[in-house]
Amino acid sequence: MKELDGKVALVTGSSQNIGREIALMLAERGASVVINTRSSVDAANTVADEVRALGVNSSVVQADISDSAQARHLVDTAAKEMGRLDFVILNAAIRRQKPIEELSDEDWREVLGVALDGAFFVSRAAVPHLRKAGGGRFVFLGGTPSHLGTTGRAHVCAAKMGAVGLMRTLATELGPDNITSNTVAPGHIDTVRGAAAGARSVGGSGRPAESGRPIQRRGIPREIASAVAYACSPDAAYMTGQTIHVNGGMYYG
Repeated sequence: MKELDGKVALVTGSSQNIGREIALMLAERGASVVINTRSSVDAANTVADEVRALGVNSSVVQADISDSAQARHLVDTAAKEMGRLDFVILNAAIRRQKPIEELSDEDWREVLGVALDGAFFVSRAAVPHLRKAGGGRFVFLGGTPSHLGTTGRAHVCAAKMGAVGLMRTLATELGPDNITSNTVAPGHIDTVRGAAAGARSVGGSGRPAESGRPIQRRGIPREIASAVAYACSPDAAYMTGQTIHVNGGMYYG
């Protein structure tokens, strides 16, 4: 018997990269997984097929979580289709890069709309379902660069750090209901990036930024998924309100 047998996870923004790996790793441990995407439906269906191939149930729910009604529809549909909801992984985000003086109101609102408003809308809708299940886990995907302050990422850093405050409040309010809330904060991870995300970071010497870290490489999505899976595991039942940094030593939290 696997440690997450019978459990159900919802992973927002899980059609590729870290979200996909989280979905697969939770499935490997026995959880059924609801895949969410805003627009990449074909890719999301592929991930759902990969999850099913691991012997558990999976479905795809298309929703833009920056819209409150769509976020609630996502959560309620996930719980209805799967019969319960135990884990909510708040992974969806938009990565953009611009100097602060070039950020428009629309740029700001787009990023915060998904990474902060969306996290709130989804978690608010999920609380009754986790209570009904007798407890559960919220896991937020943060970002180590947000703790450092990263050039060109005022909106991203603000959204991610705002979500840390939300995570801690959920931990405090929901602990008596056997619901934990934690953040996994990736460092520089080798993922597929859109053009708007900007160039990958480099150090002052022109070498890749990771060359100055104790572990001199970029992380891979599966290493982040492992931390998320731990936060969902029975072994993590006493851990709440924490930020787990997985970054090769770029920041010591």
